[in-house]
Amino acid sequence: MSKEKLNSLKGWLYLLPAILFLGVFMVYPLIDVFVYSFEEGYNSASQTYFGVGSYNYSYVLHDTYFLQAVKNTFILVLITVPLSTGIALLISVALSSIKPLRNLFQTVYFLPYVTNTLAVGLVFMILFKKTAYSDGLVNLLINWFGGDSVDFIDGSYWAKMFVLCFYTIWVVMPFKILILTSALASVSQEYYNAARVDGTSKLRTFMRITLPMISPMIFYLVITGFIGAFKAYSDAVALFGTNLNAAEMNTIVGYVYDMLYGDSGGYPSYASAAAILLFAIVLTITCINLLISKKKVHY
Repeated sequence: MSKEKLNSLKGWLYLLPAILFLGVFMVYPLIDVFVYSFEEGYNSASQTYFGVGSYNYSYVLHDTYFLQAVKNTFILVLITVPLSTGIALLISVALSSIKPLRNLFQTVYFLPYVTNTLAVGLVFMILFKKTAYSDGLVNLLINWFGGDSVDFIDGSYWAKMFVLCFYTIWVVMPFKILILTSALASVSQEYYNAARVDGTSKLRTFMRITLPMISPMIFYLVITGFIGAFKAYSDAVALFGTNLNAAEMNTIVGYVYDMLYGDSGGYPSYASAAAILLFAIVLTITCINLLISKKKVHY
């Protein structure tokens, strides 16, 4: 055996554990879910079904709870991903421009990321939820400025959506700040020195130098932000409890969970169909982002 073939064989041997892991825990479950999604009337106890077809997809696509979950998920994605990325970019630029106590500020901004999601949810409930004893800290501030109290947890749809979006942005922003701060630190100072010599304004320097140089990281955060927002579930549970359908705040992942384990659960075929639809949505949006990145991202 030649040395080149031997090195190639060694490479495949090194990759074998990862390939086996991905095959067992990712590829096989995906194929299994795809098969379940076409098995009509599947019974998990007896492992039987009475037909094969697209009825599960038809049922899911006409289910009002699923349509509500799709609506909630898309609103959450369209609001939280751009806002969290933009705010994180502004904070990262501010952190990069200061020197005193920079490490302290970076640590403070990163704390929400290492805090338990449900614990943060309880804090948000205290801030926004109206009780028999108090209208919540946020409503106290609203009243102080002359406004009327708003029931953010059990009130109108858009009031609850505002809290969910606010909470999601709060949770994901620390990670984005960490990534963008590191990206800004990696930009060579030679570019900024050249811009200063040419008398370029700070805004133009930011638009023409900083943004193109950190665009791969921004693109990475946008992609992962879309995927993470589409998988949102624990955020809604932390704020509105487990009965998300009653609160009209369910997400696609929450719908899949309800079909499997919720009060109306025991329908793995419906859950599989919904999971495949979620996979198709995320894959489509990821491909669109990849096409856009070829023109907008500077590598």
